Order: sequence, then structure tokens, then C-alpha cells
Amino acid sequence: MDTSAYTPQNLEERLIWKAITGTWVVYLFGGLYLLAPLVGWYLVCVILWRAYTQNELTPSRQRVRVFIGPLIWIAGMLVLLLALILGHIDFNLPVSQITKSSIGWVKGWALIAVFITIGACLDIRPRVLARAGNLLALQTLCLIPIFQIAPLIHLPGHFYVSPLFMLGGPGPEFFSVDLYSVGYDSPNARWSFFSPWAPAAGMVANVYLILALQDRSLKWRIIGIGSCFCICWTSQSRLALIALVAVPALTSALSGLTRPRVFLASAFVTTTAGLMIEQLNDLMDAANAKFVAARAASSRVRATLGRIAWQRWQDEAPIFGHGAVERGPHIVEYMPIGSHHTWYGLLFVKGAVGFAALAVPMFASFVELIMKAQTSRTARGGLAMMLTLLLYTFGENLEILVYQFWPGLLLIGRASRQHFHSPFGKAFQSLTHSGAASYEHNQQFHA
Repeated sequence: MDTSAYTPQNLEERLIWKAITGTWVVYLFGGLYLLAPLVGWYLVCVILWRAYTQNELTPSRQRVRVFIGPLIWIAGMLVLLLALILGHIDFNLPVSQITKSSIGWVKGWALIAVFITIGACLDIRPRVLARAGNLLALQTLCLIPIFQIAPLIHLPGHFYVSPLFMLGGPGPEFFSVDLYSVGYDSPNARWSFFSPWAPAAGMVANVYLILALQDRSLKWRIIGIGSCFCICWTSQSRLALIALVAVPALTSALSGLTRPRVFLASAFVTTTAGLMIEQLNDLMDAANAKFVAARAASSRVRATLGRIAWQRWQDEAPIFGHGAVERGPHIVEYMPIGSHHTWYGLLFVKGAVGFAALAVPMFASFVELIMKAQTSRTARGGLAMMLTLLLYTFGENLEILVYQFWPGLLLIGRASRQHFHSPFGKAFQSLTHSGAASYEHNQQFHA
């Protein structure tokens, strides 16, 4: 395998390579929450400068082009900012609070559009992302024994909160350096690795798993997959384990819609499900009961937070939301309202307008990636990434975890820059060619 094919070849690839492979070093200084905005907005400046200075002599691979997918995301995130400001005005919040929340938008929701745009407009190869992610996976595999031994020999789970916390952030846990943690609902240790909490580590593992599968080297794919499985298992995240199974299965099905065997399998599954609907309902009820019982206290808190967000959104601020996050009552362990669910969080903070501002770009990207995934390996990776994000909107707040899963957004952007190639193109060309040849033969025969 030619290792030079995985070597960063330009400014953007070198910067992203160092940011991903240096994750653990930056984490030790408590700087991960600040790293993603710095990288993202710097590369936005690079895009703007290249767009301003490019001309007819600029090489094709270095030219900045505009793509519809990133534009939809940019529009959606700008609408979120508008809803945020109007929500603050509706509830007479001070200008200082509007400024603080807008800065939070710059480091949160805006980064989704930023990194998708970077992936589309800059020349960042998926194989470089994959190899950088697998190098991070190798580092993590080497550290896992230390994390596992730490609670057994009674090392402190929490080390320190970085002074970088003074620069501003959602909370100290985003700048905390930990070996392990003990949840409020279980005495057992859980591992969050370089994430703020354990379920977030499971989400990040699923993102890097998709990147790992983009690597052409079997050895590195095994390292990446093994590391991601270990993180999902030790984080004890139920949603992470579901995503490990559901996302690959759905990606395979949705990226093979033009293949006859997929239609046959779909027909078989649909017919079987119709005949066994009652048994399937009972099975789903039993599975859901086990899922809830596995972490009953956590499930109770999540459900209560959702009910509070839903009710207060309907009663108090249906259009633009409340503008700002509010701390929940004691019954939900004082966790922020809507913090465990992206859609409930959007409804509570930014109302129906904010809900639509995320739903529309996600739907547009989903349709685009399904169409391109029929013929493109990169688009299949982007589709898997979008499915992962969609799944996690029901268990996490995407806004505050963008700084963790941003490499996955680059893959979605890379897929957006690819041209759509109809899977029926070759067959149509072959049919047209054979038809034209037959017509010419008949003309010659009659002549």
C-alpha cells in the first residue's frame, strides 16, 4: 500500500490531520472545545481568500466552487441565529445575554454548516480523514488499559478543569480531564475518553467508525473498527450499541435501491412484517422495556426533560422559543431543559422556526446523499454519517457536541461536492448504442 497516498498534501489536509491526530494532546490541556471553532473558522477564512483571489489560471483542484448542499445548511443555521435573537427579544433578555448566546451559536450550530462547507469547498480527501481517524483510534487502543485499570486501583476519576474554561463554554465538563466517571444512577465506572460524558463518547466512536471504513488498508480498518467497538462497549451507551448495528444496515439498504436484490429483500421483509405485525409489536414493546430498564433512572430523566420542553414550548413560546437554555428542576437532576434531545431542545430554545431550520437541511442532505450513494463510496460514508447524526438527535443535543464529531461533517461536505451520476446511465448508454447500431445495420440492409 502506497503510504504517500495518505500523506497530507495541502494546507487544509495538514491542519485537519494535526487536529485529529493531536486530539489526546489537546484534551490533556482541556482545549478540545476551542480547537474545533479555531480550525473551522480559520478554514472559512481560507475559503473566502481563495474565492477572492482565484482567476482563470487557478488550477481546477484549488478553485472554490459553490454547492447547493452547503448553501442550504448555511441558510438553515442563519435562520437558527435569527430565531435565537428574536427569542431573546420576546422574553426581554438583556443585550449581554444576546451577545453571549450568539457567541455560543458561533461555536455550536454554525460549525455544522462551517465544516460541511469546508468539506465541499476545499480539497480534503476522505482517505486522509480515514487514516488520521485510525491513528487516533490506535492511540486510544493503547490508552484503554490505563482507563480500565484506574478505578480498580482507586486512582481519582477526575484530574482537573483546564484554565481555558475562563474563555467561555457551556460548562466545566467540556474542559475537564478525567480517567473515568461514576453516574448518578449507577455505582459502576463509565469511560468518556476525550468526550464530556460517556454517551457522547459512544457517538464519537460511531462517527470515527464510519471514517475508519473509508481506509483502503485492511490493517488500519481493523484498528479503527476495534477501537470504536471498545469505546462503545466501555462507554455503556445503549444508543451507541444500537447505532453500531442500525447505521450500517440502513446505509447498505439505502445505498442499494437500484439493485434488484434490495427490492426483493424489501418486498420479503414488508410481506413478512405484515403477516407478523402483532408478534413484532410485542417484540418491540419487550425490547423497549429492556432498553429503558437497562438504565431506568437515566430514561426517566430523559423522558421528563422531554415532557417539560414540549409542554413549555407549546404554552409559552411556540414560534421563536425561549431564546436561552434554562436549568431544569430537581426531578431532572437540574439538567438543562431539552439537553438530552436535539428536537426538544430546539423547540424549547428556538421554537418551531428553529426546528424547521435544522429539519430542512437534514432532509435535503439525506435525499442528496441517498441519490449519490447509489454510485459513490464517499457518498455512502456521508449517508452513514447523516444517519448517525439523525439517530443521535433523539439522544443528544448536536449543538454542544459539534466540536467532537466535526470530522464526520467534512465527509458529508466532500460528498456534496461530487456530481450526481445516475446508476442507470451505463445501461441507458449501452441500450442507446445498441439501438443506434441496429438502426444503421437495417439502413445498410435496405440500401
